[in-house]
Amino acid sequence: MLKIPPKRENYVLQEVDKPNLFKDFFPYYEPPRIYFDFKYVPPSLPQNIYITDTTFRDGQQARVPYTPQQIETLYKFLHRLSGPKGIVRKTEFFLYTPKDREALERCLALGYTYPEITGWIRARKEDLKLVKEAGLKETGILTSCSDYHIFLKLGKTRKQAIEDYLAVVKEALSLGIRPRCHFEDVTRADIYGFVIPFAIELMKLREESGIDILIRLCDTLGVGVPYPEAALPISVPKLVRVLIDEAGVPGELLEWHGHNDFHKGVINATSAWLYGCVYVNTSLLGIGERTGNTPLEAMVFEYCALRGTTDGMDLTVITEIAEYYRNELHEQISPRQPFVGEEFNATKAGIHIDGIIKNEEIYNPFDSNRLLKKPIQIIITDKSGTAGVAYWINTHLGLPPEKRVDKKHPAVVKIYKKIQEQYEQGRITSMSNEEMEALVRKYLPELFESEFDRLRKYASKLIKKYLEEEATKPEFLSLDPERIKPIMQKFLEEHPYAQFIYLVDSEGKPIVSMASDLEYRKKFYEFFRNETFEDRDWFINPIKTGEFYISPFYTSRITGKLCVTGSIPIRNEKDEIIAILGIDIRFEDLVKMEGNEIS
Repeated sequence: MLKIPPKRENYVLQEVDKPNLFKDFFPYYEPPRIYFDFKYVPPSLPQNIYITDTTFRDGQQARVPYTPQQIETLYKFLHRLSGPKGIVRKTEFFLYTPKDREALERCLALGYTYPEITGWIRARKEDLKLVKEAGLKETGILTSCSDYHIFLKLGKTRKQAIEDYLAVVKEALSLGIRPRCHFEDVTRADIYGFVIPFAIELMKLREESGIDILIRLCDTLGVGVPYPEAALPISVPKLVRVLIDEAGVPGELLEWHGHNDFHKGVINATSAWLYGCVYVNTSLLGIGERTGNTPLEAMVFEYCALRGTTDGMDLTVITEIAEYYRNELHEQISPRQPFVGEEFNATKAGIHIDGIIKNEEIYNPFDSNRLLKKPIQIIITDKSGTAGVAYWINTHLGLPPEKRVDKKHPAVVKIYKKIQEQYEQGRITSMSNEEMEALVRKYLPELFESEFDRLRKYASKLIKKYLEEEATKPEFLSLDPERIKPIMQKFLEEHPYAQFIYLVDSEGKPIVSMASDLEYRKKFYEFFRNETFEDRDWFINPIKTGEFYISPFYTSRITGKLCVTGSIPIRNEKDEIIAILGIDIRFEDLVKMEGNEIS
């Protein structure tokens, strides 16, 4: 058990009348300044280092919140990337909303050891109930450390702040929960007047309780620097060492959480590792508040560089993650972003296909195809030839063998001819990927998914999700119009992009319907009441297959709007199809709300 050396008792909380805002470092009217005390501290890389993740907490504060299904998918990616040794050690979750808890339950149900699922709460005793109810062993607790937060945000004194924090930590310990204190804004805090005394008190509680208490060092505004000769509070090396050497916090209880406001997210995290901090906190693609957090994929490569091994991590998952963000979450990823950008391993220096064939190591620092499933990219010029154009198409679009184009393909010849024409007119720069893609779309449109196709897929996921939820409700199983109408009305109110919802029996005869727009309600009711639908695709397909059906886009006979229809069978307790439930969605409204509803 950890013992606190007597000398540490000299570090006591220093109360101040006015907040210490370190205006020499942070004048506000100018960029932050870096001061040096020129006192060198040597690096001390721990025997084991790990990555932790905040994609579902800090990462969600910079984008549209993830749905529970998306969180489950990303958590599976993290598990696969983590490898057998659990290098991606932990990930943290919000616990406050029903969606938060659904996401948590989905991920816990997977039963993965790594990444361990932990919580995040405010420094409130009542919030600990959420952690206990969720059955989590560890939770982060927001314990802001700078006078900016203590005085200006919380309106407290240092003594009040530390007493409140310690009370919550003690409550967590009494519940058997491992606290992780988030030292918010530590790089603008009074290290010896508040941070060290607070850390020492935490270590005392650790000794008394026998439960580890972790400390996350949060560079909230990204003002930390990696220079060991720089002065506190901004020197990351000194900050880590002072917690270890003077507050008695073991390196395995320290975690670094950085932001990238000044382009130092990665190097600061690496410095934290080098000087004894076992954990560095990251987010996928670096998505986080303002300029973001330290990118998880970057620290995976830093880990490999420092350790000389992947330790079983499957780096190809990084490319799958990027593709998921790009294609499913519609996240805009810079093409030049390291490891995940579409052009990260391409060069603008006029490399040609023959050079790649000779030796791709000339332009590639590692086998990106083997490690990331990202073959080296070539940049097209008039010297690339049809072979270069074909190679660009096949690699850039990631075409499977059966769809790859040959250099003799007529469309490839036409594309290369158009490229040559530009250089004959005096062009000297290489063709951008955007220009190449425009040419390929023009001459080989069959290789691309159209916007209509993409939106139809999107609509299919959306409609299927909601119809599956509705199809199991007892009101629909009853086939009683009076019981069904309130359910339909509620559905239309919650989903305003749906213009009609209707139920027909197993022979296609109408049972009940609802319309969202008063303007078309009478016309729709008359149409529905006087028709049978046994010859409609939306009826025939679910009856034949027993599966969900999505129609092509069409123009509604009732509203004249471009629409898409989805339908699903209603089954009784014997699993027999007794009815078909369908909804019509307006295309224009679908486009407007895209990305906000789908899971």
